Formats: sequence, structure tokens, C-alpha cells
Amino acid sequence: MYKLYCRAYQTAYRGALYFLTWRKPRLIEGENSLSELPGILKESGISSVLVITDEGISSLGLMNGLLEGLKNTDIQYTVYDKTVPNPTIANIENALKMYHENKCDGIIAFGGGSPIDCAKAVGARVARPDRTIPEMKGQLKVRRKLPLLAAVPTTAGTGSEATIAAVISNPETHEKYAINDLSLIPQIAVLDPLLTVKLPPHITSTTGMDALTHAVEAYIGRSRTRETMECSKQAVNLIFSNLYEAYSNGENITARTNMQKASYLAGVAFTRAYVGYVHAIAHTLGGFYSVPHGLANAVILPYVLEYYGESVHQPLAELADAAGIGSPTDPASEKAAAFIAAIKKLNTDMKIPDKVDGISETDIPLMVKRALTEANPFYPVPKILADADLSKLYFLIKQ
Repeated sequence: MYKLYCRAYQTAYRGALYFLTWRKPRLIEGENSLSELPGILKESGISSVLVITDEGISSLGLMNGLLEGLKNTDIQYTVYDKTVPNPTIANIENALKMYHENKCDGIIAFGGGSPIDCAKAVGARVARPDRTIPEMKGQLKVRRKLPLLAAVPTTAGTGSEATIAAVISNPETHEKYAINDLSLIPQIAVLDPLLTVKLPPHITSTTGMDALTHAVEAYIGRSRTRETMECSKQAVNLIFSNLYEAYSNGENITARTNMQKASYLAGVAFTRAYVGYVHAIAHTLGGFYSVPHGLANAVILPYVLEYYGESVHQPLAELADAAGIGSPTDPASEKAAAFIAAIKKLNTDMKIPDKVDGISETDIPLMVKRALTEANPFYPVPKILADADLSKLYFLIKQ
């Protein structure tokens, strides 16, 4: 009965999505494309922006050219660089205060998924001053136009520049949850590969596997569309063709460009088709132990795909074909197994562990509860799992 309820909920929600107005950000792509952003903002009537980033990005000087460009186009700017991994409500409220104090009328998110998520949440608070962040948790609770938001990703993984989600954490309760609303899709996304060439190999690898997880979970789920399927296939092909090269040779601009495009395509796919239990589990590991999201996804993905069993053989076989893995004439079960093996090999080649260290057995029951609350009935997963299933998965990934 519970599984029927989940499927009925997913079917109803999927039907409702067709009546919503979906959009994509205006893409600015290519080497040095970041230099175009100040002029575009000026043409859009922006006079003062809040730039949201983190201390790591700020210290590297990656924003210097952007800030100089803003100055030269007479756009005032204020920098908030205190965003932490898994941005907190305190981050959001502090940045919001700076937005209002400096009379900003636009936001630039500069960095990985955390600054972009923080910027989206700040925009949501500007649009809905009557609602707190916890009150906007869940689906379609913003429903107001945000200030102009430009996303400048410096990693190739989260795809947050294309998505409806902002993921927030609460260190006090160890919760990590999403605000989902179409209004959170940035109006502008800048894909400049030069911003990613200095990424450390371990960041390149885990953020790349984050993008792969987005593409795979979007493809195997039951809310996929023709567009999301095509985006997922393209992303999977690009990732298997370019991620290890970007990891081992960070100066390869072609590989960096292709990984940025893969991340964006995977973002387009999962913002419409959604994710699954890999993300639900990963969010609990981030909330409880601050495990980086991409690392958690990379470790968890093969375990969950194997646990799904026959229910994912056909879609994984199709992804294997898209990535050129295995023989096109092999049975679906063999191609699916080859695809999972290729994920494991990619992890191993990039020195990503196959277990998560530090999981406490006493935390598992609460993590199971929170993962299931996130996933069921909302995520259109290929196979509905229960408490016992999730518990087994936590023990499988536990060091």
C-alpha cells in the first residue's frame, strides 16, 4: 500500500509539472566568457550587486577580473565570502543583511555549489521577506521573482547554475534539506573553463562524480522526459570521456570545457527528472559528518545501483551504450554490470575511497529516517526502498 501511495504521489506531481513554466538560464560560454558578465548586467539595469563566494575563492584572486569589470562599468559591488561548505541559515541571513545594507539589486554567485545555493537562498529571502528559510523548505514555496541572479560555477559538478534547488544545512540539528522552486533557476550562467583549470585533482574528481550521479539518477528515475534523457546521455558520454583527463591534466582546456558542459547538462536533467536514494543518503552524511557532497555521491552511487538490481538494468544498459562501455550486443544485465564496474574503476583511478569513514552505528536509524523522509514519496526512484533497505545500504558504505 505504501509503495502504491508513493507511485500515486509521483504520478500526480509529474502531471502537475507539465503545467509549470520551465526555463533555462542564459548561457555565456567559453574561455574568458566571464569578462562579458559586467556588460550584460549593466544592460539589464543592474547598479549594485552582492557577490556571494567563499574565502577560498576570494583568496585565490579568481574574482579579480570580474570585480575590475564591474568597477569599469560603474556597477557597485559588495563581496560576501563567508559561505561554508553546505551553506547554513546563518550564512544566508548575514549575506541578506549585506544585500539590503548596500541597496543591491542583483546577485552574483561565484564558486562551487555552496556559494550558488547560498545566493539562491538569499534571493528567495529577498523575494519572500515574510518567510524564513525553514518555511520555504520543500516544493514551490517561494513562487516570487528573485532579483537578477548570475551563477558563475568554478567547479564542474553541482549543476546548480541550471537547477531549481538550493540545498541548506542546519548544523544544530544535523539536517540538510532543499528549497525547490522554479524561481531559483539563475537568469544567467557563465561557463568559463579558465575558472576550473586550477582546481585540485580531488575536487575535480568528486565534483565530476557529482555530475555523473545527477545524470544517472535523472535517467533511471520515472519522471524523465525526452529532453532529460538526452541531456543525461550527453552528460554521461562527456564525463566518461573527459573526467579522468581533467583530473590528471588540469590544464587541458578541452577536458575542462567538456566537464563544465556535462555538469550543466546533468543539472538540466535532474532539475526536471529529480534524483534518488544516492542523494538522500549523501545529504544525511553531509548533515551529520560534513562529508563533501560530491565525495558522498561518488562512494554511494555504485552501491545503490547494484541494490536496485533488475529494475535499472535497461536504463543503465542505455547509458552504457551512450558512454561506449561494453558491447552494444551484450544483454542489458551485462551492460548494466559493465556500467557499474566502470563507475567503480573511475573512482579507483581517481583515488576515491569505496567506503565512508566515521559513520556511527548509533546515528544510522536517524539517518535512515531522514533519508526516507527526503526520498519517499517525492523522488521518482526506479524501486521504492524501505527502512531495512536503507539501513543495509548505510552498513554497506560504512568503513
